[in-house]
Amino acid sequence: MANTGTTKISDFMPADRRKRLSPEQSRDAALEAARALLIESGPQAVTLKAVATRIGRTHANLLHHFGSAAGLQKALAASIADSVVAKIAAAVLRAREGDHDPREVVDLTFDAFGCEGAGALASWMILTGNEDALDPILEAIHRLVDEIGEGHSDQAMPLHEETLQLTLMALGDALLGAPMARALGLSRDKARELAAAQLRNSVVSEG
Repeated sequence: MANTGTTKISDFMPADRRKRLSPEQSRDAALEAARALLIESGPQAVTLKAVATRIGRTHANLLHHFGSAAGLQKALAASIADSVVAKIAAAVLRAREGDHDPREVVDLTFDAFGCEGAGALASWMILTGNEDALDPILEAIHRLVDEIGEGHSDQAMPLHEETLQLTLMALGDALLGAPMARALGLSRDKARELAAAQLRNSVVSEG
């Protein structure tokens, strides 16, 4: 077939990379790509260059949105925290109403820090000098506790204590759970079982 027009470099690019995106869409695409890189290759892979390459944008474009690699990583932490906390909130409310097993709350929290990479991301950012790396996650958890405790002021402190305990257990499990379980001859899910039992006992004692 004869060539009826001038060939452009963009003709060889995927359609989704050629289309124009609004600033909000571009930022969302970058965060989605960053999350995929985090899960696939770990926090050290979440760089401006890697994310720009994945979504077909320029390094300068990402600098405009996030300011720096640390800014990108903090925005990613906030994005992960917001999406996960929304799920945890619904599960916690169901568990406290007695019509759902607290194990769901535990699994959601542990998965947030483990499977979705929040624990590794936060730890890596702290080790590389980004001391406010945990702020988005902590703020999201604080909002979660306030939301669950609304109208239950007499239970505010237990809620804060439960959240602190569960979060620390989930973070520790994400970082050292597998090797610790192997070393002690325990099942990989033992930390989750312990966390669920403690949460279940807390709910019963408040009933």
